[in-house]
Amino acid sequence: MRRITLWVLTTVTALVLLFGYRTSTSGPMASTSDVPAIVASATTTGKASTPTSKQVTGSVAMTEWGPVQVQLTVTSGSITNVSVVQYPSGNGRDAEINGYALPILTQETLDAQGSSIDMVSGATVTSVGYLQSLQSALDQANL
Repeated sequence: MRRITLWVLTTVTALVLLFGYRTSTSGPMASTSDVPAIVASATTTGKASTPTSKQVTGSVAMTEWGPVQVQLTVTSGSITNVSVVQYPSGNGRDAEINGYALPILTQETLDAQGSSIDMVSGATVTSVGYLQSLQSALDQANL
């Protein structure tokens, strides 16, 4: 009888914890107006902006955690700035992951001057969305 009671209580506790868990899909989706200033921009140093500079914005990549959109500044055929216009920020975990991952992705883009970059471990979904939007921006810039 004691084992049965312990088993029932353990099962009920596990079910309460399971159904009480909040995922990152609960909460508002990120939009341009609520993008926190944690990252989102990396600029190369030593390059001055010239009249041949243009900005291109990639298409919005919808991921399971929210939208991801990349904007590039291209000067004389080189990527001089990468900004992440939209990214998932519906909860604290999203902010933590993207606060770590987006600076790495933007710097790798600047270093590689293209989309041949590695994904960030622990931010796979955001990395995939970033790469999709980045490729769209590169196609628009004819790079």
